[in-house]
Amino acid sequence: MKTNRTFTMIKPDAVENGHIGAILEKITAAGFRIVSLKMTQLTVADAEAFYAVHSERPFYGELCEFMSSGPIVSAILEKENAVEDFRTLIGSTNPAEAAEGTLRKLFAESLSKNAVHGSDSDENAEIESNFHFAGREQF
Repeated sequence: MKTNRTFTMIKPDAVENGHIGAILEKITAAGFRIVSLKMTQLTVADAEAFYAVHSERPFYGELCEFMSSGPIVSAILEKENAVEDFRTLIGSTNPAEAAEGTLRKLFAESLSKNAVHGSDSDENAEIESNFHFAGREQF
């Protein structure tokens, strides 16, 4: 079942480099409505729980360390076909392979510091949104 919501995080590299406003502007210009938004910092345990699906992958430890290294901005976005459209907007995980104009092409530093997370399915969008936002924070 398709939903009209997705989840994103502006990652520590993009926050540190001052790209929050520019990224949010690109998101809203692409027709997404921000329905929940906050700045926070993940603990290592938070990052490990959030990325548990990758726990057997060789990059898991480095990913959790990076994602807990500084503040992030979490958001729930709404738009028709939200997950697929947002994945298109953020671009390839590797910014060197990302299409021109995508968030990762514009703001990512590298494969591991790729500026933005976006849910990869409707199911994960709901799980990830609920991980970061209490029910009273979702509008």
